[in-house]
Amino acid sequence: MQHDLPPVLSLDIGGTKLAAGVVTGDGRIHGWQVTPTRRDEGPQRVLTRLFDLGRKAVAEAGLPEVAAVGISCGGPLDAAAGVLECPPHLPGWIDVPVVAMAAEAFGVPAALENDATAAALGEFRYGAGRGTSTMLYLTISTGVGGGSVIGGRLHRGAAGNGGELGHVMVRPGGRKCTCGRLGCLEAYASGTAIAERALEALASGRASLLSAVDRPTAEDVVRAAAAGDPLASEVWDETTWALGSALTDLVNAFEPELVVLGGGVTRAGARLLDPVAAVVARDAMPPAARSARIELAQLGAGVCVVGAGAVAHDLLLSGKSSHA
Repeated sequence: MQHDLPPVLSLDIGGTKLAAGVVTGDGRIHGWQVTPTRRDEGPQRVLTRLFDLGRKAVAEAGLPEVAAVGISCGGPLDAAAGVLECPPHLPGWIDVPVVAMAAEAFGVPAALENDATAAALGEFRYGAGRGTSTMLYLTISTGVGGGSVIGGRLHRGAAGNGGELGHVMVRPGGRKCTCGRLGCLEAYASGTAIAERALEALASGRASLLSAVDRPTAEDVVRAAAAGDPLASEVWDETTWALGSALTDLVNAFEPELVVLGGGVTRAGARLLDPVAAVVARDAMPPAARSARIELAQLGAGVCVVGAGAVAHDLLLSGKSSHA
């Protein structure tokens, strides 16, 4: 039983913030802590502060000693070796042995997982995906990440970096993506891309409510579109089309029971979910379109910490001393 598992420490390494918490077998976070990453300090100083944050979380949780540490971070990474290889959101972090460092700092086994993959596991086990067997998860935020659970098992890929669902092609030859290709989903649906496209449209001199905003964000675009602003509506309609188009391909490929959408852009709620679901219902192959539900994530800002906790619990259940 998952509820019988001992508490574990979960650490999340983001480009702007570090988070820590103690996760129990029911998926609940205790002693939640957040602090700025200050990534320019370099891996040694940042990880020292992260481990201190973890100790603070353990102290405030007031639970029995943690039995393992789970760490989530954006890739590329080598989960089996426990090494951060060269994450773009952490410039200069090359081949950082974060699992060995955490195991030494806390004296317990540690495991590393891609943050979006960990989030997928968290939602599958404790959030919107409970009770399903095949589930896709996309986080739509600064970028677009993802993860998948196939037949009840987390899919990691051959080297632990599978699930790059943000790099599904939606418009060949289109906007340049951070990965270097042209036309990826991330280049249209991420919060960064939404804001960039709004700025480009404003530069053409068209009238818009967004003209009153110095540097409009994705949230500003959603608000202006809801108010009937034509420019913002065009940007938002392209966003929901791109996401719906990508999900159509993914639903056809995987035939999931559920697609879960998380990340900051999903704060738009039904204004995102309804048009995206309509595209999938219209364009996906009939059996897959009928079986796949599309829902918003349930775990909120703590999803990567919950997911890293699930990874640490799986490490304990495997009986291994390091993640594989």
